Amino acid sequence: MLQLTKIGPRDYRGDLLVYLTRQPGKGSPRVASGAVDGVVRRVHALGDFSGKEGEHLLFYPEQEKPGMPSAKRILVVGLGKDEPSREMFRKAGGTIASLAMKSEVRELLLVLPDIACGMADMVEGLSEGIVLGAYRFNKYKTKKVPDAAGEMLQQVALYAEENKGAGPALKLAELVARSACQARDMANEPANYWTPVHFSEYGRQLAAAHGMRCTVLDHARLKKLGMGGILGVNQGSAQPPEMVILEYAVKPNAPTLLLVGKGLTFDSGGISLKPSLGMEEMKYDMCGGAAVLCAMQAVAQAKLKGLNLVAIVPATENLPGPAALKPGDVITQYGGKNVEVVNTDAEGRLILADALAYGIKKYKPDMVIDVATLTGAVIIGLGHHRTGLLSNDDDLCDRLLVAGERSGEPLWRLPLDPEYTKQLKSEIADLKNVGKKDGGTITAAAFLKEFVGEIPWAHLDIAGTAWDFTEKSYIPKGPSGIAVRTLFDFIRNWKK
Repeated sequence: MLQLTKIGPRDYRGDLLVYLTRQPGKGSPRVASGAVDGVVRRVHALGDFSGKEGEHLLFYPEQEKPGMPSAKRILVVGLGKDEPSREMFRKAGGTIASLAMKSEVRELLLVLPDIACGMADMVEGLSEGIVLGAYRFNKYKTKKVPDAAGEMLQQVALYAEENKGAGPALKLAELVARSACQARDMANEPANYWTPVHFSEYGRQLAAAHGMRCTVLDHARLKKLGMGGILGVNQGSAQPPEMVILEYAVKPNAPTLLLVGKGLTFDSGGISLKPSLGMEEMKYDMCGGAAVLCAMQAVAQAKLKGLNLVAIVPATENLPGPAALKPGDVITQYGGKNVEVVNTDAEGRLILADALAYGIKKYKPDMVIDVATLTGAVIIGLGHHRTGLLSNDDDLCDRLLVAGERSGEPLWRLPLDPEYTKQLKSEIADLKNVGKKDGGTITAAAFLKEFVGEIPWAHLDIAGTAWDFTEKSYIPKGPSGIAVRTLFDFIRNWKK
């Protein structure tokens, strides 16, 4: 879809020619074309365009006018006046994709602006924004959708007189953005078309395509290993549970990162039934698992060499069937800890605990990151704008905060003091799965911490950002594909 080109705006006769412009402190915005500049100045004088972020000017050029490019349409997109950043260009890319698809554009030429900014950052931001902004999910629509992805915006060419470093940046940006779109696809699938077995099938496909190793633990194997968390949650479902394990090995002496993603393909709350209003969104409760697998996909495609990776996705449904787990039941997690299940709607931590304890014991990683739509409490605390971050390791936290900022997926660290763990004390077992309502996001992480030990570990609670994420030009309604690009950036920029 994306490529660099040597064909400049003077020779371009395609569907859409795009220029970018900064918002100046004084005067009219400028672009790198005298004839187009004249149009911009005229429209600016009318007060209709100033180059603000997201502002745009679309016009149909007079072909006979001297110096005017011969494209069918010309689009000028404002960047605003903030310091240039990946996120600035990402938003611009999303705006370009959205406007192009509304105009039923099949191919466009984007002229890279001459701005004091690293070429790689500019190209990566624009490329990510265009791919993410062009995303649509129309699989189950029987009628043709006018702006359906795949029917338009087939080709995007980027042009600059000097484009050193642009090629690798474009390639990386496109593959990680496409992986994020794949995570969106998984989440958009209805729960009857994305079940635990679909996670294992996808894991096997990735392994076959990219030379990774995939292991799937089925019900019998999970029972033999004593994984009472995932088995307990699964009791009310007709769909058997699957624990998908994907391994990406680069070299024996490289550090190993364990990724764990929550794969609840539908969460009714079990016996502790959720309200019916909005329950259809609980098909999104597998976004952590999707993020982990799709991050592995991007890393394998990019052939990153800094870390060995192991990804684990415990996948099941949580339904109130006749054999379902009941409030007050006691289960035994992998490793032997007994847990009193006070609330069956606090199920994510039960399946993650098994996966974390098993992954740490078997693979002996140097660090662990888990990703989960874990608590509604994180939305109360942070809204839909930041992912909750909790950890036992400052260095790991700092690296993730930087990766999230670079990716336009900001995180916010919450405390994890011993006092919160005290809320999980059970009178009849080692732990109970919920404490008081106070600090629900923190006590959920405190529960997971009991299965991690001293290994550096970070927990990303994406319940507020996996869908209904901050409105941006490149973020669609519904699932955002959150954490794929953050994890990729973390792995890509890993240094001891």
